[in-house]
Amino acid sequence: MKIRHLLFSIIFIFCSQTILGLQILIPMNLTQKDHLKSYGIAYWILNKGGEVDWLLNYEGGSFLFNFDVTYENECKIRGVSYEVITESKANSIHVEISNPEVNMETVKLLKSPKIAVYTPKNKQPWDDAVTLVLEYAEIPYDKVFDDEVLEDKLITYDWLHLHHEDFTGQYGKFWYSHRNAPWYVDDVSANEACAARHGFAKVSQLKLAVAKKIRDFCLGGGFLFAMCSASDTYDIALAADGIDICETVFDGDEMDPSAQEKINYNNTFAFKDFLLETNPIAYEHASIDNTLSHMSVTENNDMFGLFDFSAKWDVVPSMLCQNHSQTIKGFMGQTTAFKKQYIKSEVLILGENKALDEARYIHGNMGKGTWTFYSGHDPEDYQHLIEEPPTNLSLFPNSPGYRLILNNILFPSAKKKKLKT
Repeated sequence: MKIRHLLFSIIFIFCSQTILGLQILIPMNLTQKDHLKSYGIAYWILNKGGEVDWLLNYEGGSFLFNFDVTYENECKIRGVSYEVITESKANSIHVEISNPEVNMETVKLLKSPKIAVYTPKNKQPWDDAVTLVLEYAEIPYDKVFDDEVLEDKLITYDWLHLHHEDFTGQYGKFWYSHRNAPWYVDDVSANEACAARHGFAKVSQLKLAVAKKIRDFCLGGGFLFAMCSASDTYDIALAADGIDICETVFDGDEMDPSAQEKINYNNTFAFKDFLLETNPIAYEHASIDNTLSHMSVTENNDMFGLFDFSAKWDVVPSMLCQNHSQTIKGFMGQTTAFKKQYIKSEVLILGENKALDEARYIHGNMGKGTWTFYSGHDPEDYQHLIEEPPTNLSLFPNSPGYRLILNNILFPSAKKKKLKT
């Protein structure tokens, strides 16, 4: 009996050690059934206090972490492809990645970033790609808007997203086409009430104050991510600090006739030398956007390519560009693309369409923090129109375009590690 008990104890210990030596690999190449939910698994593990190795350029930017039955079950529940591998196999992967001749690197993710999405409390007639993918990937986030930003609530977050917002106070320049629509009337009313509540005479002044708070968030070490019109209107608002660039239909008085000459490009994150579009019936805000050039291409041949950075030396851009495809389907928006001639020289271009001489995905530093601008509205809806239903991401679980958003979500997780930029 004692011998049997001893044998059982030895077998139990052996099995426990074997399990402790196991690891889980989530491949991010074409074998992965759900790339988007894979990011959710990585975030979930970090949120539970675990650590995750992000294997840059290994099988599409795979994730590796210690085996745990609860981790394995969660992969099964969420429909994420995974492999249980031995410690020996994991070590051989790390040896392969450490080879100076291969373009791979291991980045250890150490924390789950606290995420805020800047979104109005009144309902808008369009979707938001970031909130769609966060909810699909089951990554938690908080909603903030002007009140929270002006009350300095951003300091409690690591990552902030802006999407399809107009920081110039011109309500997205929808006046001509939608000024009588209930949602537009409600948006004007809500913004004017918020401006008055915070002591501003105009919505443009309110939005400028918000833009400055967001700038301070970055300067202090925050991570900013903006899509569509939030990217260029943010810079336009900062450049127009103290200048009235809004026509009468937007704020009740005439704009400054010498506004263009007073623009200060030193205030901007990404753009320089742009010309304001002051016509109130024109949909554009400035010469930055390259939407009109996309009239010369079709949806089937509208593509942009990601740059192939050195994972060992350019760790940050490599993280932001992890994908199973280096070619991304193009997609339009109020701000479809950034004309290269208006991008500052120090800005890092991550994705571009060379034929149209435009950038689609750009990145830079601001103080202790960073920012990333991603043009277009919805990576899986080529020309998303007002009042169209939200994209059903269960139909696009392997979207390369949406993966770029989630790369930015995990990027702050490696904040404690000194990264080469």
